[in-house]
Parts: sequence; C-alpha cells; structure tokens
Amino acid sequence: MSKVDVLLGLQWGDEGKGKIVDVLTPKYDIIARFQGGPNAGHTLEFDGIKHVLHTIPSGIFRKDTLNIVGNGVVIDPVIFQKEIENLAQFNLPIKETLLISNKAHLILPTHRLLDAASEQAKGKSKIGSTLKGIGPTYMDKTGRNGLRVGDIFTSTFKEKYNALVEKHKGMLKHYEGFSYDIQELEPAFFEGIDLLKSLTTIDSEHFINQAMKEGKTILAEGAQGTLLDIDFGSYPFVTSSNTITAGTCTGLGVAPTKIGDVVGIFKAYCTRVGSGPFPTELHDEVGDEIRNAGGEFGATTGRPRRCGWIDLPALKYAIMINGASELSMMKSDVLDGFDEIKVCTHYIIDGKKVDYLPFDITDIEFKPVYESIKGWKTDTTQLTSFADAPQELKDYVSYLEKHLEVPIETVSVGPDRSQTLKNK
Repeated sequence: MSKVDVLLGLQWGDEGKGKIVDVLTPKYDIIARFQGGPNAGHTLEFDGIKHVLHTIPSGIFRKDTLNIVGNGVVIDPVIFQKEIENLAQFNLPIKETLLISNKAHLILPTHRLLDAASEQAKGKSKIGSTLKGIGPTYMDKTGRNGLRVGDIFTSTFKEKYNALVEKHKGMLKHYEGFSYDIQELEPAFFEGIDLLKSLTTIDSEHFINQAMKEGKTILAEGAQGTLLDIDFGSYPFVTSSNTITAGTCTGLGVAPTKIGDVVGIFKAYCTRVGSGPFPTELHDEVGDEIRNAGGEFGATTGRPRRCGWIDLPALKYAIMINGASELSMMKSDVLDGFDEIKVCTHYIIDGKKVDYLPFDITDIEFKPVYESIKGWKTDTTQLTSFADAPQELKDYVSYLEKHLEVPIETVSVGPDRSQTLKNK
C-alpha cells in the first residue's frame, strides 16, 4: 500500500508551492488539494506562459495525472468557473482528470459579503483578509450550517441555499452603512453551480484510500503556509484552515499512519501578505529591493508583499510542526544582487535571547538577532546544475541545512519549470 506524500509552505504562504508541485507531478498519479480556498494563488510557469491557479491542483497541466479537490477545500463556484474557462485553451481532459469531493464546502455570494462587511468594521485592526469569503464559509462549516458540493445534486438544494442566505442577511444587518445587492451576485453563482454539476464529483476519502491500496502515488498539495495555520500560526492573523501536514488527514480522509514524505517549501528570504507580526520585516530600501527583484505582489490580489530576511526560529518551528523530511528553497535568485545576506537566528524578547516562537508575537516587542553571510553577486538564473552554483550560494544552503537539520533537496533559481536545481 502506498503512502501520501505532502507538499506545503513553511512560511506565511506564497513560497512557490505551485511550481514545485508542477515539477514533481510526473512522479505522481494523483495530486490532491487538502485545504484552503481561492485565496490561494499557485503560479506555474512553462513554455513562456504564466498560469495562476486558485482552487484546481497544480498538476492539472500534466495530462496523465488525476487532480482531486479534497473535502477540506472551500469552493467558490464563480471563481472555479473562471479557472475552468481559463484552462479551455489548453484542451485538457478536465472531466477525466479533475475530481471534486462531494464533502467540499461551497462559498456563497453572501459569504463574500460577510467577509467584506466584517473586515470593513474592524477598521485599523483588520486581519488583511483576501475578501474571498473563506473565513465565513469555514465558520458555517464548523457551525454546521454549510452547504457542500454533494448538496447541489439534491432536490432541496435551493431551499437550503435560501435558508442560509436569509441567515446571512440577518447578520449583515448588524454592519452599519454596509450596502449590497444580492440579486447582482446570484446569476454568476448559479451558473457556476451548473458547471460544477457537469464535472466529476466523488467521495474523495474512499477514492484516495482505494488508490493507496492499488499502489498509486499521491501528492497532497497545501495552500497558504504553516504560519497562517488556524491553530499554530500567528493568531489571529491567520487563515481559517489547518495548513499543516495534519490538515492532509482531515482534508482528504487519510490516516496519520499513511503520511509519507513531507516536502517543506520556503523562500531564501521571507514575505508576508496582510496584517500581523513579521519579526524580520524590512522597512527600508533593502526590503524594497527584495520586493522588486522577487516580483513580490500577490498572485490573487496584486497586493505588495511585506519582505524581510529569512527567519530560522520560525522556520524550525514550521519544520517541527509538519515533520518536514526534505526542503525546497525557492527564489534564491532574488538574492543574486546582494553583497551580504542576513539570517535571523534568535529574537531578543524582554531582554532575553530566545530561538523559538513564543505564544503570541502580536503584542510584544522583539528584536531579531542576525548573522551575516557573504552574498554570491552572480546571476544564477541560467544555472542548469547545482554543482555549478557559486560557492557562496552552496555555503548559504549548507548553513541553512546545518541549522534546520533537514536536507535542502531542491534549489529554485527562477520561476520556470526548468529553473529547478537538484542539490542531492
């Protein structure tokens, strides 16, 4: 019986998971997304074309691979339809290669309205939501009010939909000065529902466990990143799902004993979108330089990302929580222009030097402690082998491996599928 390998982000999301899934896909029969919603923007680049996926797993461009949207994912039928339409030009056999869990929850137009109203009401203390309705949908899921993909095939779907919308309208009344027109939003939603009905839906937990019995190779693809996990992230500035390895078990119906390798993805530096603590954030021209060199603007929202140096205490924490067995370092080419690169090894909190993430880093004063490493000052984007990489880049990788105690198997030197170097 095969096991499910997991690939996920070790920072605050945007680490480059989509690219590595695309690179690894030829090794797998099935790619399965296990949590999150269309707040994900997984960017893939090949043959000179850039693609951004929001809900559909990143293996979709490989025609021999099955792609599963798991029960832990929340689906916006409107965004999903746009994604499918964007893929039409590639003549992919979507009905055969894309399977959707009947237990995945649906994002209603009123979920998006609740998200916007709630964020507007928070004013300065807003969490930086992507306003995609993700939070309110997961709240309905845990509140046992949600609608699932399987519901769209029942005769009572419209009734259930109307009941939930009425509940949401009641909630929206509490937000002063928030106006909306649900009639404007519904036609696109129901068009998206019709499209969903035409696709292949499955009881994904049975499907995946049967596939394991048959020895099929499976890769679970996470969205967002570890430090946005609802339990272990920088709460309350987090997403609404479990973004960590454990989320694979609940988001796909896979037993903990069936988890295989865990591939942790991180950037050679750090970024964060939205509000919340960020120990190594740079508010200077170095931060601007990283942002511009890395094109650090959201794939889904276009928002400029906050940038800073790599943070080892946070990274070690993420590796521990996920049981990462191998690492991929992304966007190392973004640091090609720097004379020196800094690495945060500790924080100073209340005059004490610590090397771990405390309970709450939102309201405390902390100062990162850095070590400096010599930069490589070389264009690495044309490299085809890690053996030919500048010694300083090799030293940086060795330094990180020593501190993180997990092998860095892959080093990415550009967005294209071909710009991926094997270190081991």
